[in-house]
Amino acid sequence: MTAKNFDNLTPDIMIDAVERALGCPMLGLAAPLPSYINRVYEFETADKQRVIAKFYRPGRWTLDAIEAEHRFVADCAADDIPVISPLILPNGKTLAKSDDGIIFTVFPKRFGREVEINDDDAWRRIGMLIARIHLAGSRAEAPERTLLDPRSTTTNQMRYLLDGNHITPMFHDEFEGVVSEILEIIDPLFEDIEYIRIHADLHRANILERPDEGLMIIDFDDMMEGPPIQDLWLLLPEHIHESRRELDLILDGYTQLRDFEFETIRLIEPLRAMRIIYFLSWCSTQMNDYKFQHNFPDWGSDVFWRREIADLKHQLELIKK
Repeated sequence: MTAKNFDNLTPDIMIDAVERALGCPMLGLAAPLPSYINRVYEFETADKQRVIAKFYRPGRWTLDAIEAEHRFVADCAADDIPVISPLILPNGKTLAKSDDGIIFTVFPKRFGREVEINDDDAWRRIGMLIARIHLAGSRAEAPERTLLDPRSTTTNQMRYLLDGNHITPMFHDEFEGVVSEILEIIDPLFEDIEYIRIHADLHRANILERPDEGLMIIDFDDMMEGPPIQDLWLLLPEHIHESRRELDLILDGYTQLRDFEFETIRLIEPLRAMRIIYFLSWCSTQMNDYKFQHNFPDWGSDVFWRREIADLKHQLELIKK
């Protein structure tokens, strides 16, 4: 399984792979769906059933890590949490491989629109839903997945960027300095807090509103072990000092079902900084992909790094407050 094989995936190859995995003939529909990382396409079976196939980019997750994601989704579904579970294929598993060894999974297609949060009850309802996900997430561990921790993950991401010469010489030392200062300040904040399986990328686009059915959580691809607050702050409209009312409403719903460590609210701005570094590290692994180059044409330039370092310095000031 190589990146070259992944780049060479064509709709015909994917249709053939899905046809074999499902054990049923497919029609010619192959509609690409937005995904920065994986290849995600909508297909149609001969009996007019629409399915979504996700072909995982080689090198990002191991087979064990992908299976851990699917177990988490299955645990949520077992608790009647509205998620989209991958189909159980005729091989008895949720994963299959193309002829070139690319791992993929198939989901049933579900319709919905991005959630709108228009009133206090909507915020509370989302809080209750996240609490249910965390109740499921707390019942097992996922050592195969990323640990959302500055001492290991974020430090390694910083070193990857620096040692791989992904930062232009003009900004190399400045980037190292600001990130090192951030890590020194936030490291003690992550001691003795709860870590569980979390969605980890729970922004509004990953919560669908389904007519007459309510909310549905999608896209567990970034699932991690981390502090529960990670699944709350991405929904906030602004930085924490401007979004305390919305957070209080989420927590009002959340704490009806699950206890919450209120001291971890102080992790929101550190987690935002960690997300910036995570995204930069991810970008550096995709820089030769043609889709990435189209979406991020100025990646790696002096202009790019000046902007990113400015954002990190802003985060540092917020963290210090």
